[in-house]
Amino acid sequence: MNNLFEDIPTSVPSEIFEEIVTTQNLRIERIISHGQSSPEQGWYDQDENEWVVVLSGFGVIEFEDGREVILSKGEYLHINSHEKHKVTATSLEEVTVWLAIFYV
Repeated sequence: MNNLFEDIPTSVPSEIFEEIVTTQNLRIERIISHGQSSPEQGWYDQDENEWVVVLSGFGVIEFEDGREVILSKGEYLHINSHEKHKVTATSLEEVTVWLAIFYV
């Protein structure tokens, strides 16, 4: 048995991406952030759809069309494939734990 809140480091100098399950059509990741954001230039432009939930902390996602979504603990979001987006902020006060499910 595993727990999504186990082995979370106290110091997170860069985001941590951990694959939990990977199949041909599905990928589940635990992402750990602590104050990080996406690089200034460029957008995530993924071939897969993404469903993401914040389990602790918070994250701010900006879309290329200017929309901004703030996700707090328990809140989730669906991002269509090729919907350009980036993370503009995560909590500095606590570690942000995300669960992301990518699928085709």
